[in-house]
Amino acid sequence: MTTVNQTAPSPAADAPAEAPAEAPVSAPEADAPAVLAEISGMLRTMLDEYGLDDIEVTMETRFTEDLELESIDLVTLAGSLEARYGRQVNFAEFVADLELDEIIDLTVGRLVEYVVRCLRAARER
Repeated sequence: MTTVNQTAPSPAADAPAEAPAEAPVSAPEADAPAVLAEISGMLRTMLDEYGLDDIEVTMETRFTEDLELESIDLVTLAGSLEARYGRQVNFAEFVADLELDEIIDLTVGRLVEYVVRCLRAARER
């Protein structure tokens, strides 16, 4: 038996990789502690590859000085952020607005604050 509400799948439903990345983030994940936990997890995965899995990641942790990340690592992080939050969090755009010395001294906390702002702005749309 066919009901009136059945329709053919939309092209968006057929997009395998895009759908999860574009999914809205739920409200609890839009607060700083939750975002810090998620970004810390992303960083731990990256640092694990270098055998640096025992480094504590806090809001004050600096990407360059404390984690010794290089630009290619930030590209990897940007990919992880997009995979988790979708295009609503644009790391490249965030970094483009910073001066060189700000990028060198970039802290996890500053990135967390940016992600929280993006998630809240996306929710308000």
